[in-house]
Amino acid sequence: MSVIADTPTRPLPARAPISRRWRKVLNALTAYSFIAPNFIGFAVFTLGPIVFAFALAFMHWDGSNPIRFAGLDNFWKLFSDRVFHAAFWNTIIYTGFVVPLTLICSLALAVLLNQKIFGRNFFRTVAFFPYVASLVAVAVVWNMMFHPEFGPVNMVLYTLGVDPSDLPGWAADRHWAMATVIMFSVWKNMGYFMVIYLAGLQGISSELYEAADIDGASGGQKFRFVTLPQLAPTTFFVSVMLIIQSFKVFDQIFMITQGGPGTSTLVLVYHIYNEAFISWDLGYSSMVALVLFLLVLVITIVQFRWTQDRDEDTA
Repeated sequence: MSVIADTPTRPLPARAPISRRWRKVLNALTAYSFIAPNFIGFAVFTLGPIVFAFALAFMHWDGSNPIRFAGLDNFWKLFSDRVFHAAFWNTIIYTGFVVPLTLICSLALAVLLNQKIFGRNFFRTVAFFPYVASLVAVAVVWNMMFHPEFGPVNMVLYTLGVDPSDLPGWAADRHWAMATVIMFSVWKNMGYFMVIYLAGLQGISSELYEAADIDGASGGQKFRFVTLPQLAPTTFFVSVMLIIQSFKVFDQIFMITQGGPGTSTLVLVYHIYNEAFISWDLGYSSMVALVLFLLVLVITIVQFRWTQDRDEDTA
């Protein structure tokens, strides 16, 4: 027998097994490495400024001189600031009209364009176009249409027999400026929420409508007892989004009225902008922003609680 054959083979040394705990740590580090860029960006550009703004609400700072502690001075100033009072109530009025009007218009458009009518894809595109169009271009066209002297809207009203002295001044009139902004907001946003309602309508089972037809329900009854209940989650989502969007409205006000005439269309976010970047009172503007945040938070919590209670009652 050969020497090689007689030499016993030695087994290779076994690799040290990785402990289960270290394997979990490695998997967690791998997962965190994927979300780290987004989290770091959120922390630096969103979370950090929010925390700083909340702290700044209790400070005095004009952006150049050293920050001084103010305590509750900025909070007490809210009660004597007439401009804040006007902005607060204008925001409530704007939200109170924009939310239900946009809900009604977007739902009506969705129900209409969900039918098998000629050219419905074209009309869906036309309704959605204002939402994706440039706000600057759309606002300029809107101001031209509602110009008090040369706008086609007032020309049509004059042709219909309205006295020239009774023609609305629209954005130039303190009595009509808010109505102009509200109509613009409804017109621009209803196409987007129409698409959301269309998705909700197409998710309703046809068997429900067939059962309603068998029971002899009319079109109005099917809409009331089948369509609306099935769209309740969609309506809740749309209403929450609309309320938040309405409370933080700024760009539309800036492009159409700049908060005027006077304070007739001044809203809270525009007031924050004026205090922060026109008056350079960054502490007080942060306090107004904190009040706006708490207001939206309370309304959102009430909406969620109301929806939960309603679901429990219907369950």
